[in-house]
Amino acid sequence: MTKTIDSFETYYKFQKTSEKAPIIFIHGIGLTHGIWDRQIEFFKKYNTIVYDLIGHGKTPIKKRQISMKDFTKQLLSLVNYLKIDKFHLVGFSIGSLVARDFASLHSNRLRSLTIFGTVYKRSEDEKRQILNRYEMMKLKKDITKKRAVYRWFNEEFISKNELIYKKIYKMLENTKHETWLKIYKLFVHHEDNDMKIKQITANSLILTGENDIGSKPEMSKNISKLIHGSELKIIKKGKHLCNIECSEDFNSTIKKFIDKNDKA
Repeated sequence: MTKTIDSFETYYKFQKTSEKAPIIFIHGIGLTHGIWDRQIEFFKKYNTIVYDLIGHGKTPIKKRQISMKDFTKQLLSLVNYLKIDKFHLVGFSIGSLVARDFASLHSNRLRSLTIFGTVYKRSEDEKRQILNRYEMMKLKKDITKKRAVYRWFNEEFISKNELIYKKIYKMLENTKHETWLKIYKLFVHHEDNDMKIKQITANSLILTGENDIGSKPEMSKNISKLIHGSELKIIKKGKHLCNIECSEDFNSTIKKFIDKNDKA
């Protein structure tokens, strides 16, 4: 583990095995780089980078107000600091929005782009549901964290994997409430820009869980239509964190995609 010495002081972990383009993973709100442990283990012969978003884990937040652009700038700053020209990018949940924004501006830096567990054109009912969750979060009740974990995993998986439940819950517990609210507000009020999405020219894979109630398969199908030549994969029986719950399917899917786009 180490920090960059730039203005963001990003906390990151770089597993380097060769001079090939690394895979960079971006986590979701309230979480940390630790959600990618199963991917780091699976890709142990690859170059991989995980890092904590601004205000998460061990990366500080230094601004009173934060925007999605700050997260895009953080990623650009990290890869420039590490002198990485080309890389594979995997973004999850709000991390998928960061990945989308980065790719719309810097597709030339990407060997491949995986948009995982993203949102697109929420219905009025879906907007109301996520706004209600935001209002509940303001009350600072533990039930909001517990409900989040149960939205992200199937109940049967949680019942058999208590340690994973505790690990994810602890991440949420350790995220400062004020910071979480600031960033969740960005996610709640996110508006999709079709023109920006169409500017993505990187080789793209759109991926989500079959049973994800927030990042529904229909959303992924529709966004895939906007990105020329993109591939679509729905993970069977998966929910939001299917990279953990359905890790074998998830890992084999992105490995096949990355290998195909990993030109020496």
